[in-house]
Amino acid sequence: MERKHLSSIANHVLRTTAQELGTSVEHLVEESEAGWNPEVGDYSRKLMEFCSSKALINLCQNIEERLNNGSYSRFTYDMMLAWENPSGALLEKPQAENEDSKISVNLPTEQDDIPLFYSDLMPLLVNDEPSVGEDAFVWLGSLVPLVADIVNGRFTFETLTAPTGNRLFFPAYDKFLKEIDNCMKHLQKQATPKGVELADDEYILHVEGTATTQRVVRHIEGTSWPGRLTLTNHALYFDASGVFTYDDALKIDLSRDIEHGVKPAATGPWGAPLFDKAMIYESPEFQEGVLLEFPEMTSSTRRDHWLALTKEVLLMHKFLSKFKAESPIQAWEMHARSILSIIRLHAAREMLRICPPDPTKFLIFSLYDELPKGDYVLEQLAESLNKVNIAQPCSAHSILRKMNFSEPTISEIEEKRVNEKKETIAGSEDDDKASLETAINQTRKEEREVVNAKEAIEGLKDEGISENALILMELLKPLKSGFVWFRETLSWERPRTTLVVIAIVTVIAYKEWVGKAISAGLLVLVAKMIQARQEKLKDKQKEITVCTAFEPTASTRENIVSAQYMYMTICQIIHQANVTILKLHSVLVSRAPKHANVMMVGITGLAILLAVTPLKYLIISAVFHWMIMRSKLGKYMKNNQNERRVKEWWDSIPPTPVRIVDQCL
Repeated sequence: MERKHLSSIANHVLRTTAQELGTSVEHLVEESEAGWNPEVGDYSRKLMEFCSSKALINLCQNIEERLNNGSYSRFTYDMMLAWENPSGALLEKPQAENEDSKISVNLPTEQDDIPLFYSDLMPLLVNDEPSVGEDAFVWLGSLVPLVADIVNGRFTFETLTAPTGNRLFFPAYDKFLKEIDNCMKHLQKQATPKGVELADDEYILHVEGTATTQRVVRHIEGTSWPGRLTLTNHALYFDASGVFTYDDALKIDLSRDIEHGVKPAATGPWGAPLFDKAMIYESPEFQEGVLLEFPEMTSSTRRDHWLALTKEVLLMHKFLSKFKAESPIQAWEMHARSILSIIRLHAAREMLRICPPDPTKFLIFSLYDELPKGDYVLEQLAESLNKVNIAQPCSAHSILRKMNFSEPTISEIEEKRVNEKKETIAGSEDDDKASLETAINQTRKEEREVVNAKEAIEGLKDEGISENALILMELLKPLKSGFVWFRETLSWERPRTTLVVIAIVTVIAYKEWVGKAISAGLLVLVAKMIQARQEKLKDKQKEITVCTAFEPTASTRENIVSAQYMYMTICQIIHQANVTILKLHSVLVSRAPKHANVMMVGITGLAILLAVTPLKYLIISAVFHWMIMRSKLGKYMKNNQNERRVKEWWDSIPPTPVRIVDQCL
């Protein structure tokens, strides 16, 4: 019997759920009403949520077969439609209007490494059926982290549906799920790196450099070694190509709790940084780092993809180390969610080849490492992870197990599980989920402000410089030793010198001997001048010679590389100086009112502090604070979160626009 208060699609989901569970519609409704609280909101939507969560438990029990026969994609898509429009009739577009209501397709203006007759699948996977919006997509991801994860589901949806007007149609949804299934099967078939035995909970996530994939090259000083690169959820492996087979793999352990990381790099002939298509792994274990190049014709898409995946694994292990999961099963659940996010990225790249998506939009840790206040989201994620019920069949851990991912690992973890909760309904709402959603929404809001500010910065024109920069760099060379001594003193590399400097500065400030200290410094300068006169330096060095030509001891290509590095560095410094000044101008004239208010409050507070506190105490406090924070104790006490807040606040300031004209008014 049709429920009049439900839409046609909602009634369909209700009937299908009853058939799936082997019960009646009336029994389902009665069970839902028994636990329904009128204060929680719309009855029709809550009924759909209850039925969907019950049905999903059955679907996930045999998810591999359901994906293969298409019943999973059809049923879950209907669930999203019913959740989005639980009551009332769905708006159906008349056939006559179809030609006038085409979805706009966004194609890139530049196409890199794309076959001539190839086009993205997404614009072609559109039909006349009702489509799904972002909220419904994220809701399904909160129940089953297969097609999306609640943490990054909104970013995934925006990127995936950009070519189809931010609406998800069933053909695209069905194709996405099939690509996810294909990617899982493809990864399970990959060969293990030579000479390596993977850990029980270690899975291959990406492989390149084989006969059927594009090349990967490792650079060691002046030599290049092509080979196979394999990424797992624990390490990075490089097998150099031999005559007939691969050499034993070099293992780069990404799970260790040490200071290591990856960043973009440039390579080229004889070490010239001409091609920005490489990444370098840096750690205490490898003094010169591990430089890996991903050759392609024009773009650096492959490098960016590998860089994002490697960072994701690194950041995941840092997350687990920082927040200390209570049990191995909780740590594995986070591994499983991260693995599924990487698989979703692979599937999306297959569907969006003409315009590869931003990898971070499909990942978890790489995304929130870059977003403002992303650390808040990760804190909420850690809290929710401690309360996740891993036993229920719709968890990420259970999905991978049902998809035939390494049974022994799961069995070992299950043996360690203590006081496991009974199976509950998937996706039950709690305060942790609400807090997580709030943090995600705040992050998206902050991201928009930062993006707007950075777009204005990118619009600024970079100005060139002359060769006078070479002269300036040469003239500053005598000061290098002084800067080295100053840096070593501040970083406590010379403890005795540091303590002497602290004592001298403290005494000078407390006794108010600033004038006398300046006088002493000037007398030291006079003494140096007298010493130079006695040594007759004016005769030994009659003029300052600055050679702007290349060094005779270096080869021509080495000099070209050195000059290019110097030029790029100075250009970047000048550009950053311009941006800083324009941002300060924007704040001073209240072009950014929110930031100007913060600045005015801060300046007012500083003025009051200077007015009521003797300057000498402020100087002494500043010196002690600076030296303590530079010591080992200070590094232990250091709060990176405050620095991150200041950086995010600064990045969100829009600079004053600049317009360059040919003639002055």
